[in-house]
Parts: sequence; C-alpha cells; structure tokens
Amino acid sequence: MLNKKYIKTIFTSLFFVLFVASPLFAEKIVFSANRMTGQAGNSNTTTNLSGNAYIKTESMEIQADEVELSGDNYRYIKASGSITGKNTKSNMDFTCDALEYDRTTKIAILKGNVKLDDKDNDVRAESQIIEYNQDTEIAILQIQIRLTQKDNICSGSYAIYYKNTQMLELSGNAQVRQKEDVFRAQNITLDMNTQDITLGGNVKGKVTETKEPEEETAEEAEAADTEGPAEDVAAEDGAADSADSTGAAEAEKEGAAE
Repeated sequence: MLNKKYIKTIFTSLFFVLFVASPLFAEKIVFSANRMTGQAGNSNTTTNLSGNAYIKTESMEIQADEVELSGDNYRYIKASGSITGKNTKSNMDFTCDALEYDRTTKIAILKGNVKLDDKDNDVRAESQIIEYNQDTEIAILQIQIRLTQKDNICSGSYAIYYKNTQMLELSGNAQVRQKEDVFRAQNITLDMNTQDITLGGNVKGKVTETKEPEEETAEEAEAADTEGPAEDVAAEDGAADSADSTGAAEAEKEGAAE
C-alpha cells in the first residue's frame, strides 16, 4: 500500500508537467533531468533540475548541468555548468558557463567564456558577457571581445551587434583587422554589408597597398614584336660589314707584300 507522502510526490510531479504545458499560458516548457527538487503548482515557486538538465521553450533550447526555474509561471530560467543552447527563433547557437533568461522580456544574459554563433550571417562572437534581446535582435558584448565576419576580425572592450541591420559598434581600444589592413580608434562603426568603416577618437591605421600587375597594351606588344627582328637584322648587317672590312684589309696587305 502506498503511503500518503509517496502519493503526494507523484501527484506533485505530474501536476508540475501539466501546469507548465497548460494551454492557458502563451509558452509551454518541456524539460528533462536526472533529478528534480522543489515544489510545483504554486503561482510563484522554485524548481531545480540537476544532471543532464534540458529545457525547451518555444524559442530556446538549453542543456546544462544545473537548471533553476523560478518566478510566476516559471518566468526565470537560470542555468550553470557546461551550457550549450540554441535560439531557434534567431537561429543562433551559444555556449557559456552561466545563463539567465527572462521568458517575459525575452532577454538572455550569458556569462563566462561566451561564444555566440549567428548562422544566418556567418558571424561569430566571443566575450565574457553577452546580453541578447530576442525581440530586438540586438546583442551587447562586454570584456575580451572578439568578433569575426568575412575578412573582419574585430576586438574591443564593449560592442553592440545589430543582427537585423548587420551593424557593429565597438568602443574601448577598438580595432578592426581586414587581412593586412588594421584600423584602431576609440570608437569604430562597421557596416558588415558594405564593409564601410567609421573611426572616431584617437584614430590610427595601417593600410597595405596591393598593386595589380600591369597589362601589356596592344601597341606595346606590337612594338616589342617589331623591335626584336629589327635588332637581329641590325646585328646581321653589322657582322656583314665587319666581315667585308676585314676582307678588304687582308687584300690590301697581300698587295703590299707583292
């Protein structure tokens, strides 16, 4: 016979799943983990998932060692330990050490060795903190920033990345490297569509000029063709004249000897 405590535990867990997946709410949550602790069913409660924790909302997928769900209708998601995730709405993948996500504001804060991959635009960003607003598709990067796109390698202390317009704003020892060219300034704006760069404040740069090999014109080619044979003819004529002079000189010597 089951005791009351065991029955209550089963009922609480089942009610938690139904509560999260209820159609009364705009967004449902699917989860799995090796272990779950906490209460469910209250309007404002905290539930902890540990061991291969997995959370899926309508726009986010998160895998981590530990996940905490809290707030009214589990508004807040906190994750820690070996985090990998995907924003299915923005088509962006990420990894980090810690994550906080607000399901209402759609703002995610990623911390610790953050890597963000914008697959739509082939943009890869690394920093220690990235705050991403899913509604506006704007990412704010802080500390040890490195962002790559096409031939651009960008760095600085602070950056704002606009996914929709493909604009990047850098500040704090900002630098953009394009192959052999390097641009430095206090503030740099890069248009990733046109590759136009705007520099402001303590501007420095190094640009390497690449010269294209000059093509030979038709006139130059024709002149080169005519010059070659003319030189050869002149050389032959000179040799003939020299031979004639030598023969004449020898004939004169023989006549004198006779």
